[in-house]
This record gives sequence, structure tokens and C-alpha cells, in this order.
Amino acid sequence: MTEPRTSPSSVASPSAASPAALPGWPVLRLGFRPFYLLSALLACVSVPLWIAVFLGYMPWALPMPALLWHGHEMLFGFAGTVVAGFLLTAVRAWTGLDTPRGGVLGALVLLWLAARLAAVLAPYSVFFVLDIVLLPAVALLLMRVLLQANNKRNMPLMGLLLLMAAANAVFHLCTMRGQEAGALHALYAQLGLVLVVVTLITGRVLPLFTKNVTPGLVIASSRPLELAVLASTALTMLLWVFAAPGVVVAVFSAAAALLHALRLYRWSPWVTLKRPILWVLHLSYAWMALGFALLAAAALGLVAQSFALHALAIGVVGGLIIGMMTRTARGHTGRPLIASRTEALAYALVLLAAVVRVLLPIALPAAYVRALEISATLWALGFALYLWVYTPWLLRSRLDGKDG
Repeated sequence: MTEPRTSPSSVASPSAASPAALPGWPVLRLGFRPFYLLSALLACVSVPLWIAVFLGYMPWALPMPALLWHGHEMLFGFAGTVVAGFLLTAVRAWTGLDTPRGGVLGALVLLWLAARLAAVLAPYSVFFVLDIVLLPAVALLLMRVLLQANNKRNMPLMGLLLLMAAANAVFHLCTMRGQEAGALHALYAQLGLVLVVVTLITGRVLPLFTKNVTPGLVIASSRPLELAVLASTALTMLLWVFAAPGVVVAVFSAAAALLHALRLYRWSPWVTLKRPILWVLHLSYAWMALGFALLAAAALGLVAQSFALHALAIGVVGGLIIGMMTRTARGHTGRPLIASRTEALAYALVLLAAVVRVLLPIALPAAYVRALEISATLWALGFALYLWVYTPWLLRSRLDGKDG
């Protein structure tokens, strides 16, 4: 997705904006606004709550196992919702046509909220019904816009949203039947689908973002490498989800790690060190290579599988989410694409949460419990800072007075 290229001198002052001339509440004018806010809030609240339950600091009396609730809310309630919010925004930029807004967007938001509340307050069947509707609804609404614009290039992303919806349905069916292993593999499938989306989107935007702010930098595109990275990512996750022999998973995981590392190297990440809004994306993507390397080690029994899972979920998904949530929100609210110190601190906290959750227990197994506590705190603080900075911005009209 591309955002308006702005600079401090070109941004209109708040007094120049004319929100009264625009229809509806600002928060419901484009999909990223409500879904970024709600996803960040969920990230702040749910992870510390999960750690408190997991470590026995508070009881858990809900109809689904606490582990499954944590995995579901992070991979579907948080990451899946950010993907939906991103695409609701990106498809408008790609096609020039309106995506759901106003009352329709508000209905999607209420559906998300109802599902989150039902997970902890209602019978499981109610949670199931409410939760399975959002992703297919977003996919079908966006498919209509893409078809209207004859935009076939981005249609596969809608297919990935529908596959996420299918994984969500499998998760709920397995959970209701007490098939915890099946539910966990549905969560692995969702992580794999999110990583495929990440692979596609980063390939489009990271080289572009980097070249745009680095005069003279040339990043040559290699279609064979791009196809190999995408194929290795998808095949590795498919083999992992369906419990292929460990040696097979290890070979494909190692290949994916090497391909992602080569891809990142070709993007010249070292030129971004003075630009936090860019280095957060490159550093987060670096966890892709590390995560697949850890998955290879886990498949051979060298490390616990949870280390690989959290390297990918926190380092890659969490890091890229907070990086893209700031970049797209700045661009689409008419602000310069320059991160403040507060935002840079938020990036550092989320990425440090990955280091503490994954690497500290590997180096010091005795520090496992303390690592969970510290990592959860860092993660929550990072997204709390996002809310602190962005909540006022996302609830108000664009600085330049434009719609969006």
C-alpha cells in the first residue's frame, strides 16, 4: 500500500482542515481507524491477562482452555483484524473506489467487539457464531470493490482472507469438540496465512519505502527469488501444520530462513538506521529468517517449538504490525512519515519483547518465568504508547482536510 508522501512543511495545520464538510464520524471513514485502535487495545490487555492466568496469578473459569483463547485472540482477534483493517484501507488506495465506511464499517466494528466480549462472557456457541462472520464479510465486501475496478492482481489476498476464515471455523469446531490438538493446528495455519500475507506485502512495500528515502539506492527486483521466498514460506507452514516428518520440516524451514535472509540483504536494511519508521520494518522482517531457523531446530528436537512460534508471532507479526500501523496511520491522516521518539520507543519495546520471550529463555532456561513476565510487560507498553499517540489522531479528521 502507498500513502501520501508528505513533509512537515507540506502538512496543513489543524485550523486548515475542514472536518465539518466531511460526512460521518472520522473514526468510521476508513477501515484502518477503528481496527488499528481496537487491535492495539486488545494487544495491551490480553497478553498480560494471559500471562497472569498461565503463571497462576489469577483463575480461569471460561468454557475454552486459556491457551486456546490466548492463541486465538492474538492470531485472529489481533493479527487477523489488523490485516482486515489494512486491506480495507489498501484496496481503496489500489482502486480509487470507496471501501466499507460509515454504517457498514461500524457494523463490522460492532461485530468484532461483540465477538471479543462473547469469548469471555457468553456461551461458546455465541462466540463461535459471532466470531466466524467478520473475515468472510470483509473479504466479500472487498472482492466486490476489486471486481468493480477490474483489479485482478490483488484478488489472491481476498482468497487468503477466506482461508483465514476457514482456519477460524476449524479452530472453533475443534474447540467445541474438545479436540485441542486440532485447534492448535488451526492456529498454526492462521499464523502461516498471516506470514504469507506478510511475505506478499513486504515484497511490495519495503524496497519501495527504502528507495524513496535513499537517493541513488538501487534495489533490483528478482522475480525468481520472490517466487521462491513465497513458495518456501507457504510450503514450510503447510508441512508444519499437517505435522510432516521432522526432517522434512527442518529442510524446508532452513531453506525458507536462507531465502528470507537473502531477500532482506538485497533490500539494504543498513541504510535505514537513522529512520525508525523504516528500521522497525527491516528489523521485524529479520525475525522471519530467525523464526524459520528456529522452526528447523525445533523440528529436529533441538529447541522447543514455542520459541519458533513466538519468534514469528512477536518478532515478525507484532513488529511489522506496529511499524505498519504507525506508517499507514500517519500517511492516511495527513501527517509526515517520520516517527517521533515515542513511536520509536514503542517499536523498540515490541521488538525487545520478542528478544526477551525467545532468546533469553534459550540462553538462560532458568529465567523462563521472568522472561514471560518481562516480555508481556514490554509488549503491552509498546502498544499502549501507540494508543497514547494515535487515539486522538484516529478519532479526528485528517490534518489536510481530505476524506479518509
